[in-house]
Amino acid sequence: MADQELLSLRRTVVALGHKGDEHTVRPMLQHDDSVIRELALGALYRMGALNDSDLAQAISDNNLLVRRRAAELGAHYPTVDLGSLLHDNEPVVVEMAVWAYGERLELADDILDSIIALTTEHDDPLVREAGAAALGAIGDERGVSAILAACSDKPAVRRRAVLALAPFSGPEVDAAIDTALTDRDWQVRQSAEDLRR
Repeated sequence: MADQELLSLRRTVVALGHKGDEHTVRPMLQHDDSVIRELALGALYRMGALNDSDLAQAISDNNLLVRRRAAELGAHYPTVDLGSLLHDNEPVVVEMAVWAYGERLELADDILDSIIALTTEHDDPLVREAGAAALGAIGDERGVSAILAACSDKPAVRRRAVLALAPFSGPEVDAAIDTALTDRDWQVRQSAEDLRR
């Protein structure tokens, strides 16, 4: 397929998502072009036609952007298991899966355990940052120690970790916020000040 033709088809898929043409968009989930598959997921979601089965298929797609989009949309589909994406080889996919779980109201214990481990152990700081934020959003006391550990990480992770302490209390939490008030990074200090207001 020529580049111009492919570009035109991509635009068409986006437009059809706004028109609610499920019949035309759904086959695009099988298209050879990964961008079209990703756009088809979004189009079906916009028209309210995306289902658990569509997401389950996208989760195992060979393209990282399709898997990342599946993780993002999975935040709105609590019955879809995103667990495999927490162990994806691509950090951007893991980051989005962690975020998605942070948006859900309830988590299985093994998923919470995985997010806690990712927050303290993953090589990519974006994943650790997402983990701290997700644990704060989840608000489960079992995540506090990982958030506290993240308060000593790289600046971007520390900023997010300090804000993630908001739902929690206790001497260790207070101490971490006090330490953040004197952090060398002004945004970390600002986050701590916001919590003290």
